[in-house]
Formats: sequence, C-alpha cells, structure tokens
Amino acid sequence: MEGGATLADKAEFKECLRLTWSQPYILQLVFSAGIGGLLFGYDTGVISGALLYIRDDFTAVEKSTVLRETIVSMAVAGAIVGAGFGGWMNDKFGRKPSILIADALFLAGALIMALAPTPFVIIIGRIFVGLGVGMASMTAPLYISEASPARIRGALVSTNGLLITGGQFMAYLINLAFTKVKGTWRWMLGIAGLPAFIQFILMCMLPESPRWLYRQDRKEEAEAILRKIYPAAEVEEEIDSLRRSIEHEKQLEGSIGEQSLVGKLTKALSSKVVRRGLMAGVIAQVAQQFVGINTVMYYSPTIVQLAGFASNNTAMALSLITSGLNAIGSIVSMFFVDRAGRRHLMIISLVGIVLWLAVLGGTFLGAAHHAPPVSDLETRVFANQTCPEYSPSARWNCMNCLKAQSTCGFCAHGGDKLLPGACLAAGEASRRTCHAGNREFYTEGCPNNFGWLALVALGAYIVSYSPGMGTVPWIVNSEIYPLRFRGVCGGIAAVANWVSNLIVTQTFLSLTKALGTSATFFLFCAVSFFALVVVFFTVPETKGLQFEEVEKMLGEKDYKPWKRYRPDVSSKGRDIGLSVP
Repeated sequence: MEGGATLADKAEFKECLRLTWSQPYILQLVFSAGIGGLLFGYDTGVISGALLYIRDDFTAVEKSTVLRETIVSMAVAGAIVGAGFGGWMNDKFGRKPSILIADALFLAGALIMALAPTPFVIIIGRIFVGLGVGMASMTAPLYISEASPARIRGALVSTNGLLITGGQFMAYLINLAFTKVKGTWRWMLGIAGLPAFIQFILMCMLPESPRWLYRQDRKEEAEAILRKIYPAAEVEEEIDSLRRSIEHEKQLEGSIGEQSLVGKLTKALSSKVVRRGLMAGVIAQVAQQFVGINTVMYYSPTIVQLAGFASNNTAMALSLITSGLNAIGSIVSMFFVDRAGRRHLMIISLVGIVLWLAVLGGTFLGAAHHAPPVSDLETRVFANQTCPEYSPSARWNCMNCLKAQSTCGFCAHGGDKLLPGACLAAGEASRRTCHAGNREFYTEGCPNNFGWLALVALGAYIVSYSPGMGTVPWIVNSEIYPLRFRGVCGGIAAVANWVSNLIVTQTFLSLTKALGTSATFFLFCAVSFFALVVVFFTVPETKGLQFEEVEKMLGEKDYKPWKRYRPDVSSKGRDIGLSVP
C-alpha cells in the first residue's frame, strides 16, 4: 500500500544533517526503526514479480484470477488487523516490543512463503507478513518521531516514507536478480526475512521510546535516553518540554471524559468540526486507493504483460521504471507541498491521473482491436496442445483466445509477432513447446505496436500520482483533526485507506477478465474523475495554518472547503501551546 510521509522543509534537512553528524546515536535509532518502512515497501514490490513465477509453478494459480488476487490481497487484510492490534500494543506494551513482534511475524511469514508447497500455504505466509507490515507501518514512524529531536523530527520521519519507496525499488531489483535462479519466487519472498532479522537484532540493543517511558512514570529511564539524543546544553529544556507536553495530553484526555473507543467516537461525531474534518480525511484516503495506484504497485509486471510484453524478465525490468518514478515523486512532494498547498497539489494530481488513465484505457482498447488473428494452420502445428474451446470455423483473434474459459494462451508467429499465431491450452508444456520454435507465449495481453504508449502512460500516471495523491492525503489527515480526537479520527481514516486498498487489489484481475483491460482502466478513470469532484467540494486547504486555525476554519458557519480560509492576523500565534509534539 502507498504510505504517508511527514514533510520537512529545506532548513530542517540541513539541521538534520548537522545534528546526526554530531549525535550519531540519533541516526542509529532512526535507521534501526526505519527498516520497518523498508519492509513495508519491499513487500508491496516483491509480490508483483513473484506472482509471475508462482503462476508458472502452480496450474491452479494460472487458471484462477481470484486465487492470484487472494495471494496479493491477504497481506493487505493482515495489515488491517495488524495496524488495529498494533495500536493497542503500542499503548499497552510500548513501541519497541511492537516492532520486535512485527519483525517476528514478518520473518515467520517470509519463511512460510519460501517453503510453501501449495498456494494455500503461500496465502498463510502472506497473512503473517501482512500482520507484521500493519504493525510496523504505524509503529516505526511513531518510534522515530518520539525518539527524534523536535526541530528535525519532520526530516527524520520523512526518511521512513523514503525507505518505503526505496524498499519497493529494491524489491524489483531483487526480483530481477533471482529470475535465473532455481526456485525464483521462493528466493524473492524468502529474502524479505533478512532485513526483518537484522532489525530484530538492532532493536534488541536500542531503548524504548522516551515519550512512552515518561507516560508510564519511568522518568529516570526516559531522561537517560534523552541525554543520549540531545546535546548537553539542551537536555534539561527538552525534559521540561516533554513533561509539559505529556501533562497537557493527559488534560486533553481528561476533557474527553469517556475513555472507551465507542465513547470517544460518539463524542467526536457530535462535533461539527470533527464531522467536517473526518469527511475530508476519509475521502482523501479512499480516493488515494480508488484511483488505482495499488493495481500498479502490486500488479505492475502483469500490467506490462497486458500491454503486450510476454517475457517475465522484460515485464519486471520495465516495472523498475514505475517504482523509480514513485520514489522520485515522493522526494518532489517533500519540496513542493508547502509551496503549492495540499488541496491544490491533490487537484492537479487528480487531473493528471484522470488524463493518463484515459490514455491507458484507449491504448489497451486499440491493442485489443488490432490483436493478431488465430490461424488454423498455425494451431495445427501444436495438435496435442490446442485450446479445447478453439474451433477452426470460429474467427478468433488473440483476445478471444486469452478469454477462453479453459485458460488458453497465444503462441505468436515465429517471424512477425503481429502475424496470425496459434491458440494453445495454457500450461508449462505449451509454453516450452512455443518457446522451442523461437516464439513468444502470451497469457495476459496480446502482441501489438501500442506497448510503448502504455508504458509512457503508466509512467506519466505515476508521475501525476506520487507527488500529490501519493503523500498529501496522509499530510491532510495529520493536520485536520482537533488534537483531542486526532488518534481516533486518524485511525478511522487509516482503516478506510487499508480497506479501500483491499477492495482494489482483490478485484483488479477479476475486472480485467470480466470487463477487459481497457474497460477496467476506463472504470478507474471514471472513479478518479468522481474523486476529483468530491475532493474539490470536501477537502479544504490547510497550508500554513496552525492546528487551532484549522479547527476554527472547520467550525465557521459559512465554511466552504473550496474557499481559502483567511485567519485573523491578530489572533495568529495565540494558543500555540495547545499543539502537542
């Protein structure tokens, strides 16, 4: 899933470099916890390539799109449970034990998948990995935030977002490295256990979050850790600041009164300010997923094959482009979100997404219309492996062959892939026979001259998505809720994001089979256009506003999200002490 990053400005990054150089202990803390982000990104990227080889090894997976979707999406389902359980774990037992348990789950899942004898066992391993990813995705940024000096906190937490996209890119590289190794997908999935094991060892040598310790009245331990993090001249001031901050947190919690989740939620929803903020936050998170980004991140090589590139190796090599562009987009967002504004960046991003999804849909439509025909003469060469549903009297083309109920593949012409080819029963024997004649065997998309345009559109889609819809929804959700309800509202929005992710990943391949690839991308285009309209009318601009000013804006009688809020200059800066780091 696409994760969020806390944004920092240029001066904060310079201060970050200076302070981590003088206080290397900070870097040790951040790097050790940040491996959780790397694992999150790696799992997102690795399954997209491994799925191609799992499909080749298990006939049941090749014949069932639902089984392929389940293998991918069970990690997302596990992450939903892991994130919810992780929130309770964080509060009850601390950040460090939560990260250690997440690593143990991830390591167990990686080993189960690497040794899996059946697709069902792979699914079990995916659930274990998902539980670990869900816990790590929320705990790692929290640990980094609470163990970082306040003035460079944004820059250090941003590294977690960069490690997520870096993990995705690393996954594609590792996928490519193991394409020629026996047991391909087992190595791809199993090697994920290595960084989890490294993080487990490193975290055993690191302390608990000083903020959590202070809240548990283990003040001496917290102060000892702060003395390692801050320069000697700043320690006492930071200890006093932490004390005041936690006292204020407890006052806010007392003002809510009801401590149960249902009670907090009921009290939150009784506030017009919270309802408006929650509407904007949830819509932004759901829109982030329903524009189809995780179809690209989880199924990128498959989409490349749908565009007409049959080779697994070629598909994964070309998928590196999407992963690299996503990482670059995350960096671009960090520098422009405070200049362009959150709302403005989201709307520009959605306009680009709608445009390039339309181009993708049109490209696949053109490819389907120009699919090479199936030749009875060519098919007769493979007499024992002909697709059961093929009849010489039927005027089939490659697309008809691939849509056959019995799961068939198209063996392209040996001289020119655009000339008539053969329709064969899908399977390893047919693939080998086809390749023996120096032909390409297509099971996802058909050979065409439009593949390059699909790749350009896919790259442009990522460039449009990443700097805007990729990061801004998480930023909006960190700013739009009143402080006393930020935990419960942020949790609701995060669950909405994960559930939307699950829906998209569990239905994408089925949609391409039921509607066709072009219609599926046109559907995502229509949904993205609807998201653009809804975001325009529900998500306000929070750029440059203090938390108290955001709350005041949402409480205005004539509140209109599409109008820029102008705070009272005379009151700007008052009550800033209400913000809790």
